[in-house]
Amino acid sequence: MQLVCLDLEGVLVPEIWIEFSKRTGIPALSRTTRDEPDYNKLMAFRLDLLRQHRLGLPDIQKVISEMGPMAGAKDFLDALRCDYQVIILSDTFYEFAMPLMAQLGMPTLFCHKLETDANGFLVNYHLRMPNQKKEAVQRFKELQFKVIAAGDSYNDTAMLGEAHAGILFHPPQNVIDEFPQFPVTLNYDQLRCEIDRASANI
Repeated sequence: MQLVCLDLEGVLVPEIWIEFSKRTGIPALSRTTRDEPDYNKLMAFRLDLLRQHRLGLPDIQKVISEMGPMAGAKDFLDALRCDYQVIILSDTFYEFAMPLMAQLGMPTLFCHKLETDANGFLVNYHLRMPNQKKEAVQRFKELQFKVIAAGDSYNDTAMLGEAHAGILFHPPQNVIDEFPQFPVTLNYDQLRCEIDRASANI
């Protein structure tokens, strides 16, 4: 049995924090794991900025409600799910992602959870577990799945390395340079071809 694991942001939907940064006019909120590979450090930075600017979960959810999947993402995912079991492994949060999941046909999503106070301000975040993408792939392999994984950023590379086949999708040049072992795809047609190629070879 084969299983495809996909990152969410940068693969199927825009980077939520980047979009939120644009709409609030706070450039520092545009930092992602492409810029800061230490996720805990990145989230502490984000929460501090939100506190400084008095922005809460409702503000972020309003932006997300106006977003949609990347062009072609739903068609790509629908076609992929006809031929493979697909699980989305993301370092986003359920409170952010569910409106976008609805627009993608509610694929299975493993991610994290946010904690807010009574006024809707973010006070903490709770990771499902450290390195959940890599750990999930390890568990799928223990269940005798052959795993193909695709992502775009630093926080996907452990998942890609753990999978039987890892694929980069539209990554920044620094990730391409640091991880030359992974094939690079730049659009959904290329990604589907690479998934099918990997499927035939694992």
